[in-house]
Amino acid sequence: MNKNFKILDCTLRDGGYYTNWDFDKDLVKMYFQSFNDLPVDYLEIGYRSNPMNKYLGEYFYCPEYILKQTRELSNKKLVIILNEKDVRAEHVPDLLGPCRGYIAMVRIAIDPQNFTRALKLAEAVKSLNFEVGFNVMYMSNWSDYPDFLNQLENVNGIADYFYMVDSYGGVYPDDVKDTFNIVREKTDVDLGFHGHNNLQLGLINTLTAIECGVSIVDSTVTGMGRGAGNLSTELLLTALNAKDVLKQVDFNALSKIVDPFAKMQKDYDWGTNLPYMVSGANSLPQKEVMEWVTKRYYSLNSIIRALSNKSLGVKDNVELKEFNTKGDNYNEAIIIGGGPSASNFSKAVKEFIQNKPNCFIIHSSSKNAKKYKDVDCLQIHCLAGNEGYRLEEALHEISETNKMAILPPYPRTMGTYIPSNLEKVSYQLNEITFTSKYLESVTSLAFEILVKMKIKRCYVIGYDGYDGNISPQEMELFNENEYLFNKIKEKGINPVALTPTKYSELNQQSVFSLI
Repeated sequence: MNKNFKILDCTLRDGGYYTNWDFDKDLVKMYFQSFNDLPVDYLEIGYRSNPMNKYLGEYFYCPEYILKQTRELSNKKLVIILNEKDVRAEHVPDLLGPCRGYIAMVRIAIDPQNFTRALKLAEAVKSLNFEVGFNVMYMSNWSDYPDFLNQLENVNGIADYFYMVDSYGGVYPDDVKDTFNIVREKTDVDLGFHGHNNLQLGLINTLTAIECGVSIVDSTVTGMGRGAGNLSTELLLTALNAKDVLKQVDFNALSKIVDPFAKMQKDYDWGTNLPYMVSGANSLPQKEVMEWVTKRYYSLNSIIRALSNKSLGVKDNVELKEFNTKGDNYNEAIIIGGGPSASNFSKAVKEFIQNKPNCFIIHSSSKNAKKYKDVDCLQIHCLAGNEGYRLEEALHEISETNKMAILPPYPRTMGTYIPSNLEKVSYQLNEITFTSKYLESVTSLAFEILVKMKIKRCYVIGYDGYDGNISPQEMELFNENEYLFNKIKEKGINPVALTPTKYSELNQQSVFSLI
């Protein structure tokens, strides 16, 4: 293996999927300074993009001051990438004009079905004298796009590099060889490879691509990148050094930049896991899996079930009877959440319920279900996300007496899991009517049950809120619940918290004043 290929590190661009393209300024400075002493040829620093209707950080837009600052810090060739779906040829002068003098190469992320349109964009980029890289995604599915494969010769004279991008992280070394040979027959443009590490094949696939004869390969520090991430730059450099392909690697410089990214990895948790492995093996999109993995209420089992349904082309694995229970025998309900107060004050809450013959319980969380399992009234369990498994763990032996399970409308994002003892008393809502957001939230299910049963008086227990420094996931849940509390009021239902709460949208009373 000879060093007749280039290495491109795209940590700031691909890693931005975890940081929203904002990075600590000292970290960025160290990144560029460390790479000045490493045998890497290109550094891709981010996107250039038209304005989006949401917040995206510095390295998604790479304003000119970032380009200038980066050029001053780095002795490498610098690269930015355009997302073809959001950029047209007429946007190129405004987007790339400021890049001249700073940027050596412009890469274009391309869906193969938009290849013809991408050629026009690439011609506009080339006219400004940039090197041009075609990053054609979904490599494992290219056979589904025969029109794209038949157009490959059209990149001659436009592209400097044509990348095979393993978007799903699901190709094997033999796939790399086969795809390389197909593309090589159709174009004489230098080829490249960008892998993902779902199946932990990033290194072997990249080495295979190098042996086939690609001219450029990608990697990122600690493998930081969308979903399961990429081949790590430190692993690639170490392997190539051991094979004597790279004669000199400054491991002090490499360690200097790996260490802070390794610390970040503990916070953001990029890298492969079982859901990413399943998605890679079945060529399923990483974007959804990444969102699911970071959600607080999706278990590995539920994610795997959803991925399995997708791979089989199934909307959901179970369809249930619709919930149509009338509320004629009830005039009020208690929603029990997952906060500690539902357990701490359970004795008082149960005494309160005993004095309410027309009251029933809705469990929006399974955490505190065990404390109330013997209460003699209708108990409805909201089973969204991971709650079916949690309920099984909480109660172990579940009696269906006075029990009911309610699930979101069909089909459910994560598929369906119902504890076996509750299968006969499980129903799905036909729709969520009081809100258009958070349709699979357990709190949404609880409130929709009230709407369906025409219950106007509602108490909540165990919606405590959070103290001190809270995680992004906790903040997301807090804001979600506040929104839902506000929306249910529009239906004439005003939830009253009977235990301590930090939710401003809830009216408050003390359970002790009512017993």
